[in-house]
Amino acid sequence: MLVLLGVLGAIAVVAAGKGGSLADAPPDRAPAELLPDGEVSRADVARLRFSLAFRGYRMDEVDETIDRLAAEIGDRDERIARLEGREQVDDQAGARDSARGEA
Repeated sequence: MLVLLGVLGAIAVVAAGKGGSLADAPPDRAPAELLPDGEVSRADVARLRFSLAFRGYRMDEVDETIDRLAAEIGDRDERIARLEGREQVDDQAGARDSARGEA
């Protein structure tokens, strides 16, 4: 009977918050941003890890990352197209100048 009272008393003390607390649970999310702000490099993608969920990876993290990478690739494609267009214009102007100089 004394043992039972001792166990119930210990439970009451812990329930009241006077017996210390449990350690914090580890986070169930990735510890940092999935991708850094700004341009994304190949190394950033290689270091990328998603948090595990009950049935695989967390869909919100994966969807956000895919959207971000799609936007980055789109921005780079536009920049490449702009630069290639300018180079073609510059090459054509250079060819005209050369032709004028030879004439």
